[in-house]
Amino acid sequence: MAEQPGAPHRTTGSTLLHPLSTLLGIPLDQINFVACQLFALLAAFWFRIYLSPSHASSAVRHAFATLFGIYFAVFCFGWYSIHLFVLVMMNYGIMNMASIPNIHRYSFVVAMGYLTLCHISRIYIFHYGILTTDFSGGLCCPLMIITQKITTLACQLHDGIGRQAEELTAEQNRLAVKSRPSLLEYLSYLLNFMSIIAGPCSNYKDYIAFIEGRHVHMKLLEVNWKQKGYDRLPDPSPTGAVMYKLCITLVSLILFLTLTKNFPMAYIIDNEFLDKTPFLSRLGYLYVVTQAAKPKYYFAWTLADAVNNAAGYGFSGVDERGTFRWDLLSNLNIWNIETATSFKMYIENWNIQTAAWLKRVCYDRAPWYPTALTFILSALWHGIYPGYYFTFLTGILITLAARAIRNNCRHYFLSSVPLKIAYDIVTWVVTQLAVCYTVAPFVMLAVEPTIKFYK
Repeated sequence: MAEQPGAPHRTTGSTLLHPLSTLLGIPLDQINFVACQLFALLAAFWFRIYLSPSHASSAVRHAFATLFGIYFAVFCFGWYSIHLFVLVMMNYGIMNMASIPNIHRYSFVVAMGYLTLCHISRIYIFHYGILTTDFSGGLCCPLMIITQKITTLACQLHDGIGRQAEELTAEQNRLAVKSRPSLLEYLSYLLNFMSIIAGPCSNYKDYIAFIEGRHVHMKLLEVNWKQKGYDRLPDPSPTGAVMYKLCITLVSLILFLTLTKNFPMAYIIDNEFLDKTPFLSRLGYLYVVTQAAKPKYYFAWTLADAVNNAAGYGFSGVDERGTFRWDLLSNLNIWNIETATSFKMYIENWNIQTAAWLKRVCYDRAPWYPTALTFILSALWHGIYPGYYFTFLTGILITLAARAIRNNCRHYFLSSVPLKIAYDIVTWVVTQLAVCYTVAPFVMLAVEPTIKFYK
């Protein structure tokens, strides 16, 4: 989210790096965000090597991850980080005092209610996002991630203690939590330094397995290594995956500092542009500015993924070629996003962990209209800017329309290779333009520019 032109920049976080901010001409909260994530990357390597499960107890690993996470929150947000700690402790009380049949409901209402109040204060106190960063969304981003984790844990506790195994899906059964976590485990899961600034949300059982040193071992046991010629289990290193993701992060940062700054979304509602530019050219520019808005997300999410991998967290198993995969916590698949031939394929590969959270806490549990309720929850979770609701309500219609067209038309184009290629090209163009049309209000935020864009 870009700052309003000419808006004075302020921050509640540390001013230690203010000279660097002035030198580079980059807002201080963005500098603090990047500095914390780079420091977290170094701390993650140290954590994996010197505080590995073979060198340190689970309690020590939990404590280190929690204390560093708290420090990063205070460094980035100063006194305003108190909202994180208030939300965490309120829901710890709910988790221990609420009845199991209602624990997920109470946790959801309190977490989403508190997050919504903070979104409201963000508008009326900070005036349409002046204090938010292009990368992290200010304090609201950590609050959003913690809300995901709180509700995820509450639902999985409800599944593990309050429901019978035969009532659960295979995934719910695998992720069900059978006992309430201790305070240290709870704080570590919610506030650990790997994910407190930019996420992503992960499942509680996966995180505890990582802290206790079972995370990689569990995934490796799914493969018959003797058939592959191994005498013992291999020891996969995340270094290659981290280096690859850091390269993507660097390219994304360069694109953000160049492409994003030169192609602002606001230009598509400029009166002169609308009056003098042909319709097809306007569509082309809409595609370009939407592409230009993506690198900041690619940067933040890929860097966050690299931080978790550097700590040894995020191993997802072995693919069919025998390659170790470190994408358990990946938030996007850039290739699938840019080549998506359906709206469904696009949203399944964008903000993956949030999509998984929406599925687990809403779509799989909604008694009726799961698609509509999931999009509405997504809008509410993102904030109360009108543009979010234009985007996600439009997303409902696009999803239903795309599903109907695919189910009724696609089979006519599978009889020959040329027809299939032509179908893929047309659906790629339509999908990309549909995404551009859908997400433009998300970037513009307010009602007036959104209506002008629609006109």
